[in-house]
Amino acid sequence: MPASPSTARAINDRLALSLLQQEGPLTAGQLKQLTGLSRPTVADLVERLTASGLITVVGESGEQRRGPNARLYGIVADRACLAALDVRTESVSVLVSDLVGQVLAEGAVPVGPEAGEAAAVEQAVGLVERAVKEAEGSGEGRLHTVGIGAPGLIDPATGDLRDSAGLPAWHRRLVATLQERFPHTRVSVENETNLAALAEQREGVARDRDTFVLLWLGHSCGAAVVLDGRLRRGASGGAGEIGFLPVPGTTALPSATDCSGGYHSLVGAAAITQLAAEHGPELDEPSASIAAEASRLTSAAPSSLAPRRGARRIDMRLRRVGATSPHAPADNRRPTPANPACFLDTLADRVALGLAAVVAVLDPGCVVLGGEIGAAGGAALAARVADRLRRMSPLATEVRASALGGAAVLRGALLTARERAQDELFAPPDRG
Repeated sequence: MPASPSTARAINDRLALSLLQQEGPLTAGQLKQLTGLSRPTVADLVERLTASGLITVVGESGEQRRGPNARLYGIVADRACLAALDVRTESVSVLVSDLVGQVLAEGAVPVGPEAGEAAAVEQAVGLVERAVKEAEGSGEGRLHTVGIGAPGLIDPATGDLRDSAGLPAWHRRLVATLQERFPHTRVSVENETNLAALAEQREGVARDRDTFVLLWLGHSCGAAVVLDGRLRRGASGGAGEIGFLPVPGTTALPSATDCSGGYHSLVGAAAITQLAAEHGPELDEPSASIAAEASRLTSAAPSSLAPRRGARRIDMRLRRVGATSPHAPADNRRPTPANPACFLDTLADRVALGLAAVVAVLDPGCVVLGGEIGAAGGAALAARVADRLRRMSPLATEVRASALGGAAVLRGALLTARERAQDELFAPPDRG
């Protein structure tokens, strides 16, 4: 059945708004070319959207042509503002933007859990209030949507942050308190690694991929799975909890409440910091950058999530494997602190162990090494991991270093906030 005239108009208007959001200001002629609609149809939709206060003339095209230049139409960006939060175990970062993503205010604050749950929540909410006040002072509309990225599991049925072992209680209370302080604002929360994957897909190194896996390497490790263009959360919201994956080289198995016997104990920041220390101070780049990021993350991390058993034995076991495996140095000697490259080699061995299991199950074709440590490792670490995956798996897998690093969580939170706001604010009224 063909769409009714009102439905067709709504579809065309939404398409035009999406293009203006993605491409920036456009002329009516450019809208006609990009949408494939007729000139009269584009003229009608431009008139409707302008009358509805959704778009406005923002300038002229500047084209060399006879007569007046064509008008450039853009989204009315100051109808509302959006906030994105990156909530870590001991800190909160915030960005406030207009509807087209222009950053209006930003800030970060350490959150000391020793002060108590109520004080921690107040510190975080106060940061958001100050940033929003600064943005609204510049003429922006009220806060419409808040997107939050946090560690832990998100209930796919309710969208709520679930209780997770080792994470502070104030995380869950923060969401409710923000909703109380901003009663007319939509507040939503998403797993931080999932948001990082969305950001890499839209703005980072995975823009050309519909299917890929992001491995988050920060204080702890996690994975996000994007298949056929869609983020996959799993039945309970736990898809990608790779820190609990049993892998060779550990002295114990993980438990339901403790990942210190799993993959986390090989690639978490504490384990990498120790690995770097064993290789001494003469680390070359990017080894030194990885070590610095791991040390910084470890110093601010709660001990409840750090590996607690057999870290040195884990490293020694991996070294013994490396001395006789295809990954060994060319001279087939055990790595020593005198060879800084061995740090990257051993770290790549560890990273590839978990990724080999992911590749065998999902065959994603592409893996992004994200988080602060993944970005610090850059192309050097990515190339080493790709080489090991080629040796371990028959499935071709490209490995890319993140372009966004730790900032990907905020970018992903902002992108999701924009989408939710657009669904409501940019839905043209049905005029029958």
